[in-house]
Amino acid sequence: MDAVLEIAGLRKTYRSRKGVRRALDGFDMTVGAGEVHGFLGPNGSGKTTTLRTLLGLIRPNGGRMALFGEEVPYYLPRVAGRVGAIVESPQFFGNFTAQDTLSLLADAGGLRRERVTAVLELVGLRDRAKERVRTYSLGMKQRLAVASALLKEPKLLILDEPANGLDPGGIREMRTLMRNLAESGMTVLLSSHILGEIQLICDQVTIISAGRRVAAGSVADVLAQHTSGAVKVGLEPGVDLIGAAAILKAGGADVTVQTDHLVVGNAGNPAQVTRILAEREIYVSELSPIAADLESVFLELTGTAPIEGQNRQVDQVAAGWGQ
Repeated sequence: MDAVLEIAGLRKTYRSRKGVRRALDGFDMTVGAGEVHGFLGPNGSGKTTTLRTLLGLIRPNGGRMALFGEEVPYYLPRVAGRVGAIVESPQFFGNFTAQDTLSLLADAGGLRRERVTAVLELVGLRDRAKERVRTYSLGMKQRLAVASALLKEPKLLILDEPANGLDPGGIREMRTLMRNLAESGMTVLLSSHILGEIQLICDQVTIISAGRRVAAGSVADVLAQHTSGAVKVGLEPGVDLIGAAAILKAGGADVTVQTDHLVVGNAGNPAQVTRILAEREIYVSELSPIAADLESVFLELTGTAPIEGQNRQVDQVAAGWGQ
């Protein structure tokens, strides 16, 4: 598959009174033609800096970037007409209608007026096209922003948090739109914090943390590389979960207490879980493997994790068992 976007060894540093901060520290990314590519990372990881650098809005300190095989930013004028982008929150004149807004943008870009009607239809704003933008919800403004990026029929569409402000129905519609655009031959680079949506919609993902790539590949491959071998352990009603977790921890298990079950993260031999508990006359009602999801992989790779208050309580109980 031909590469539409290539980034290699990208570096960007900022100097301040506190010293030098590396926003990008040798970052690499490749996006193939016709795919929906998820670009993931926590706040401050370098996602927006990458996109702004790619579009010529920030000057890098080093590395190589190319769009459609052309080196950027030097040859960006050659390929800019084939790229549609929304980076950060777009701003519109509140007293203009969506129709007016897109018509002005079309005129400024020398584009066909027919595209205005077409993109309004695509993003589901046709029936509200003649209403002032100031009456729009945040989600509707996001749709208008996507419409503006689609005006010039780009071959590469770059979207930074396009689902921001959308309700579940709007998110589903946006997902369908992204897939339809990819099926029509467009390449979509999608930055989002809604990891469940990324897992559903994207063919490939790149995960960035502290300015460096920490994972890349198909969603299936990234998940497969980080399968933990964890199992869900269900117990009979009325069993003290924290006490059962302490027993397993005393036997060397890595245990997390959930609302109605346990999760054993290092269950290389699940049968051992049932044996340890059965010796204390605690019987397992469910023992099933837990498939990794994109959210858990993301948290692991970016060095963040949810606070498990119950785990601290389990540790205290386990310490008591060992005495």
